Amino acid sequence: MEKAAARTTERRRGEALVRAIHDAALAELAEVGLGQLSMEGIARRAATAKTVLYRRWASPHELLVDAVARAHPVEVPTPAADDLRGDLVAALTVLTDWMATPAATAVLAVMSERHRYPDLAEALYRDVFDPRGGTFTATVLRHYAAHGGLDRRRLTPITTQIGEALVFKLTLDLGRIPTAADVAAIVDEALLPALGFPPA
Repeated sequence: MEKAAARTTERRRGEALVRAIHDAALAELAEVGLGQLSMEGIARRAATAKTVLYRRWASPHELLVDAVARAHPVEVPTPAADDLRGDLVAALTVLTDWMATPAATAVLAVMSERHRYPDLAEALYRDVFDPRGGTFTATVLRHYAAHGGLDRRRLTPITTQIGEALVFKLTLDLGRIPTAADVAAIVDEALLPALGFPPA
């Protein structure tokens, strides 16, 4: 098995190999859960040698955080900062699209068991969420505030989280990921008024 995995490793190098390992880590987590996630299982699923994993990551949890970070989307506001509503809708759409991915499933697993794995949850915030601005809409709001399209005083710990909070609330209440119409309603009926703009 190790020899076969080694041959596969020779054929896949660089980013192709890292991508395969990341995909394997996310798939393995979805199947066995955090408590059973192991380098052995990830290596087997990725069809590579376990030693290949240990050259880059010290533990399966470190590998998992790296996989989530690589798969985490980044929203890009309009450079001219001239379409706040459109950029907010786009940012929350990035979020709802991401929620259907294996990386989102991994984040949910970690946050559901953060009392058992506090260091892992902390690593998610430190290495994935915080470097990207915390929330999907926060990047947009800071961009507009920097370009004079939004009063910076409106950026509070509440307004920067309203959009995401309502997306997650609707997901729980409806038992599904919010639709495009749901996202538009969140922006028009909650987020824009909270920022001092009249409802659309």
